[in-house]
Amino acid sequence: MKNIVKKNIVIPIILSAIFISTTAFKNDFFEIAKQIEIFTTLYKEINMNYVDETNPADLMDTAIKSMLDDLDPYTRFMNEQDVEAARINNTGDYTGIGARVKTQKDKLIIIEPYKDYPADKAGLKAGDEIIKVGDIMVSDYKEDSGNLLKGASGSTVNVTFKRNNNTKTATIERAEVEIKAVPHYSMVDTKTGYVVLSKFNRKASAETSYAIRDLKAQGAERLILDLRGNPGGLLNEAVNIVNLFVPKGQLVVTTKSKVKKYNKQYFTSREPLDTDIPLVVLIDESSASASEIVSGTLQDLDRAVIVGARSFGKGLVQRPKQLTYGTQVKITISRYYTPSGRCIQSLDYWNRNENGEAVRVKQENYNEFKTKNGRKVFDGGGIFPDVTINKVKNTTITKAILNSDLIFDFATDYYYKNPSLDIDNFKLTDTDFKDFKTFLENNNFTFTTDTEKALYKAYETSIKENLNNDIKADYDALISGLRNSKKQAIDAHKDFILKSLTEEIVKRYAYREGLYEYYKANDAHIKKSTQILGNTMTYMDYLR
Repeated sequence: MKNIVKKNIVIPIILSAIFISTTAFKNDFFEIAKQIEIFTTLYKEINMNYVDETNPADLMDTAIKSMLDDLDPYTRFMNEQDVEAARINNTGDYTGIGARVKTQKDKLIIIEPYKDYPADKAGLKAGDEIIKVGDIMVSDYKEDSGNLLKGASGSTVNVTFKRNNNTKTATIERAEVEIKAVPHYSMVDTKTGYVVLSKFNRKASAETSYAIRDLKAQGAERLILDLRGNPGGLLNEAVNIVNLFVPKGQLVVTTKSKVKKYNKQYFTSREPLDTDIPLVVLIDESSASASEIVSGTLQDLDRAVIVGARSFGKGLVQRPKQLTYGTQVKITISRYYTPSGRCIQSLDYWNRNENGEAVRVKQENYNEFKTKNGRKVFDGGGIFPDVTINKVKNTTITKAILNSDLIFDFATDYYYKNPSLDIDNFKLTDTDFKDFKTFLENNNFTFTTDTEKALYKAYETSIKENLNNDIKADYDALISGLRNSKKQAIDAHKDFILKSLTEEIVKRYAYREGLYEYYKANDAHIKKSTQILGNTMTYMDYLR
């Protein structure tokens, strides 16, 4: 049924909004009107005549998503719940239980309770499985069960949850929750300040400025700005963060679009906080969008040394457009470019390969640009650090392990088997790694490689062609070899697995705040950054 409406569909609501607001589409008036009429007729006939009962809302949802899937991952239809989630992300404020929660089919999982907020005060912990909210069984609730936890500040909600196969209850008093853009800042040593910026909401630059001022008052003469895992956010806040370190009137980012009014240059507009303090910026594979604007601009201006791994490469700019009934469509309108002219975007969604997949620019096709001091930098997507540390290739196995939630589940088991932990001296051992591999086996962890998919497809074809008797033994031998290779691949990613496990376990005992303290003593990125900042000649050599 869904296949019927999946291809060649134009959604009236979205196209009407596009048509009204964007003059570039006026020349296509006839084609737009034609496609709207075709879709409306098709939609009516399907709902009236299909052999089984259809759900008009489900059909429309599939049609919208299928149409937008042909564009890029960031152009998205937003229902009323999505719009509210975006508001919370941008403001950092909401009313609720104060915990990160994952919705599953028949339960809600507490992923991370925020320290001293309602869920934490009520005794809930990461790994708790909420099965009942008030009188409503989560398994019977057909909509997003996470909404059951929302309510006015001061109101209470009773939850029933499972922990270690035991059923417990708790009463949570909802409250105003503030999600900080800067969840942590402190001194690494007597002269080095450390600031974690986790998102670019409306408070990002104000909180970062406050943190830096406080650290300088404590004696900080150099700074580490940690943007690892920061997915981005508001563009103007990225400009304001850069403005803390560079003079007023400096170009920070340029956006380019086929629509003339979206072609803009963004300059710093305030007096800076400190243009001289030595600065290292930490990035990784999850640093995206606004994080890349900040790190890329500071690199182009030779204002900071960038340490870590190549960033995500999200250089597409979205703008929400209001639709009817409280919904929106978030449309990609342009691309980001750093001051040197580099495009941040890594994947090309408009020139896909034969499998319909977006592709990266090949390294031999990277374009060279120059920083303010004449250093060579390159495009090709994302920001390349000046100092690369612990680069982890995003492989099939790393994705599979992270998506399986088994690192999270192992940490839950570890926490209850080890009631106390010396965080300062905590380090997982080879025995712990062996235990994790056993945990994977006991939980039937599997993943399928592209090689296996290709072999299975070839074997299926051989069956149709009556050749399977000739190649069955070879096929089985190859599959057996691949299984052994997959086991070896887990060992090859030991460092990545142990790091991920360590971070998850430390949070169980000391919350996220404790994880940042653990980083200061154990993290290779922070150690390297402190070393660079501790030697003026070394620091300046990176920027020459």
